[in-house]
Amino acid sequence: MLSRFFLFVIVLFSMISCTVGPKPIDYGADGCHFCSMTIVDRQHAAEIVTKKGKAFKFDAVECMMNHLKDLDITTIELFLVNDYQNPGELINAQEATFLISESIPSPMGEYLSAFSSREAAEQIETENKGQLYSWEELKARFKIE
Repeated sequence: MLSRFFLFVIVLFSMISCTVGPKPIDYGADGCHFCSMTIVDRQHAAEIVTKKGKAFKFDAVECMMNHLKDLDITTIELFLVNDYQNPGELINAQEATFLISESIPSPMGEYLSAFSSREAAEQIETENKGQLYSWEELKARFKIE
């Protein structure tokens, strides 16, 4: 009976550890998978999660985009970026609108920020000038297939 219980616990932990979903970013402690800098900026961080549930965290959207050049992106389940207007909140990068504006610095100098809606990005773009991008346009800019 006791061996069945331990087997059940092992199977349960195996199933829980393989869940595919966002992993919290520990700001000030986690390092960027691409450049190794400590992730501190809650407005520009990003994360990808593979179909097997492994999370890779980045200090800036541009680090995530540069890392994607070396991956088969069909292995990625989630592309996540911080919402510039809601620091620390990860949103779906494929649904986000991106702004490159020299008025809004990002950790790696690309001036790249993400917004949860096109309207929010347009408002900030009006105030700061710059160029708006969809996910597909951003992938093309970074030459990601």
